[in-house]
Amino acid sequence: MHGIGSGPLQTCAVSSDEDTTVLPLRGGATATLVRRRAAANDRGAILYVHGFADYFFQEHVAGHYTAQGYDFYAVDLRGYGRSLRDGELPNYTTDMAVYFEEIDAAIAKVREEHSRVVLMGHSTGGLTTSLWAHERRASDLINALVLNSPWLDVVEPPFIRQVVKVIGRVAPKVKIRANLGEAYGAAIHSSRNGEWDFDLTWKPLAGFPVLAGWIRAILIAQEKVHKGLDVRVPVLVMHSDKSMLNAREWSEDVSRADAVLDVEGMKKWGPKIGSSVKVVEIKAGMHDLFLSPEPVRAAALAEVDEFLKTT
Repeated sequence: MHGIGSGPLQTCAVSSDEDTTVLPLRGGATATLVRRRAAANDRGAILYVHGFADYFFQEHVAGHYTAQGYDFYAVDLRGYGRSLRDGELPNYTTDMAVYFEEIDAAIAKVREEHSRVVLMGHSTGGLTTSLWAHERRASDLINALVLNSPWLDVVEPPFIRQVVKVIGRVAPKVKIRANLGEAYGAAIHSSRNGEWDFDLTWKPLAGFPVLAGWIRAILIAQEKVHKGLDVRVPVLVMHSDKSMLNAREWSEDVSRADAVLDVEGMKKWGPKIGSSVKVVEIKAGMHDLFLSPEPVRAAALAEVDEFLKTT
């Protein structure tokens, strides 16, 4: 039986009519760019970057913005979703900057048709896009940055972080955690307590193993944010009003909180991303605010809508 997220089934598997482009990368890797066209485009484009143990399946978000006159693009990074190859280690890197290559390629493709581009990142994608926007700050490639529950900090104390960084350097493929746990996945997938139908091969309910080299890359990236970034376009940072990080299984409370990341880190470090940052709290929001039950997800989308009117 579904919980508070009950409602009509939201079909978010790969659409049969999606327009995809393979982006070739160095070393033989590839990423995948998905496009949804607006019937009448007059507002530019949005490029969406997903998080860890994730890929683009949020068709309702694409529909929301194509209806407003934006062409909507999303990139499945190398080793994720549509870009994941047989035998490849899912979602793994030892340097978050490696993904700058596919963001560069995706932006170049989008800018073939659009001069106004909004970059949107969720969770780990929010961390990566923040660093990318900082590194490309002099290039005028985007007009705004929208962050949906960006991963800007961890809750572990400094000593533990340093130990993990050492392990990640000398033994990068050691498992720090077997998986992320099923509480959040069970809160969003239609087979359990959620509304959303997504590919469980590409996004398992419990996620993928957390490896030391990947965590080390995350910690190094977050340290850069903590020192302060210089993103020169308007930035919107959105987060839930509370976290619920120790849930072992689904409950209604899990569907009203961020069950993946600590929102305090978003509040603390979000303003350090640039000189024009708006931080907004979404009451009862889930980790992916756009997957929250109604009316919460509508409130999150409305905040983005208002923000984009001013950029």
